[in-house]
Amino acid sequence: MSGRTLLRIGGDTPRRRGEDRGRQASEGVTRAWKVYEELFATVAAGNSARRAGTFDVPALALRTVAATRAWAPGLVEEMEGVAEGARMPFWTIAALNARTEILAEAGASRAGECSTLVRTGPVTTGGQCWDWHEELADAWHLQTVTGDTRGFAGITEHGILAKIGVNDAGVGVLFNILGHAGDAATGVPVHLVARQVLGAAGSFAEAVGMLTGAPVSASTVITVVTADRAASVELSPGGSAVVTPDDRGLLVRTNHFLDPVLAAGELRGRREPETYDRHRLLTDRVLGHTGPLGPDELVELLAAHREDGAEVCCHAPAEGTLGSRWATLATVAVDPAERRLLVHDGGPCSATPSTWTPLRAPTH
Repeated sequence: MSGRTLLRIGGDTPRRRGEDRGRQASEGVTRAWKVYEELFATVAAGNSARRAGTFDVPALALRTVAATRAWAPGLVEEMEGVAEGARMPFWTIAALNARTEILAEAGASRAGECSTLVRTGPVTTGGQCWDWHEELADAWHLQTVTGDTRGFAGITEHGILAKIGVNDAGVGVLFNILGHAGDAATGVPVHLVARQVLGAAGSFAEAVGMLTGAPVSASTVITVVTADRAASVELSPGGSAVVTPDDRGLLVRTNHFLDPVLAAGELRGRREPETYDRHRLLTDRVLGHTGPLGPDELVELLAAHREDGAEVCCHAPAEGTLGSRWATLATVAVDPAERRLLVHDGGPCSATPSTWTPLRAPTH
């Protein structure tokens, strides 16, 4: 079992939940912000369009706040609470929650980020690798959250309201970033969209409806899993699309659009074709498996390295600069029928039966 921090967050209003989060995670939020502050500056400096010094992180963060306030004002209140509890300026918490949008605005590369497998059937199961910068390996935690319409459990980064998780209605979300030519920091951050689904969706249909109605400005695919159904909802400034499992009940997701209309605006796939290599490798592997994709099956399928044909399980190089050292920070298995996640701290190649931490969505 992992020694990763578990935060049990509660409160009968968004602001109180945020204050509780901020107080519990204050040191972690401060550390995470220092890394992100440097990451934003490093990426922007490497983009010739930003060399003039016009990359204004506070302004970009607050622009996403305005969009969020219009869509789901409770999320803004919750971030305000985090800022108060952590004793941080509000715009820094907004920037953490909008880190995907700000990095998109800066022109960040997203090489090696996240691979997801889901199988539907009598019981829907699946999971993913979560890949991110090695310098942020200590900047995430496990969490349970109560006090909203739905209680939920999952993993997220310090100061960010949610990421991957499952709620007490058995609605789970898995997360892969995409890239579209129109990506910017003007809409509702995708991490806050995931938070809204986990805290409010009581069914598969409600979750999909929330996602397709979210006015986002950066691209992602959020895979919704319930006990009997699953679908990937692709979100981008160019619109949204719902991608359903194939005729074998399989969903394989990496970091490119599968919807042909949205794929016309593809940015990531043109820049970083390794996403197609991972997709092909995982599709080939999963076709040889029958039955549910539980933790043991996921580890076997996801433990692929460069010498296997694609780097699904990422290991940061010993050398390199901030922004170039990618690693699989967590491996997650989801069982929506049981309202449960299993989390391994690190990549699938290091997982054993004793390294999984179980998390169950709390009820009211």
